Amino acid sequence: MRARDDFLARCGGVFEHSQWVAERAFDSGAIVDHASLDAVHKALCQVFRQASHDERLAVLLAHPDLAGKIAISGDLTEDSKSEQAGAGLDRLSVSEHAEFTRLNEQYQGRFGFPFIIAVKGLGKDDILAAFRARIANTAEEEFETACGQVEKIAGLRLAAILTE
Repeated sequence: MRARDDFLARCGGVFEHSQWVAERAFDSGAIVDHASLDAVHKALCQVFRQASHDERLAVLLAHPDLAGKIAISGDLTEDSKSEQAGAGLDRLSVSEHAEFTRLNEQYQGRFGFPFIIAVKGLGKDDILAAFRARIANTAEEEFETACGQVEKIAGLRLAAILTE
């Protein structure tokens, strides 16, 4: 039981506010001592992909808007705060913030969940370009794209945890 508790304490949050992903992966036996980063990530992603549509949607909905109200209020998770700051989203001009707000509202209205992108290595212009391109996707395409981005974010977070 201690190994499970240790794993959940370290890795339970890599899927935003969705510890159930790590719990199911561990309980399935896919997480073993000294598993590689790739093996742990693969196990977590497999659980996520096998989850119901509603469960995966709940994970998408757990993510904050980029440069949105939660970020402004300071209520982001430490991971999200660090990721958004690394992309410069905490230093937007008034006009850039207005553009993010407009796109967030348009995207949410179209797809029903926040725009999700792994921001590591991207700047605000890269993110805005992706935002503008992806808003033209079909609902099914964008759901799958957002799920892929969630998995990528989880992999980056795992790498930071497991290579400490």
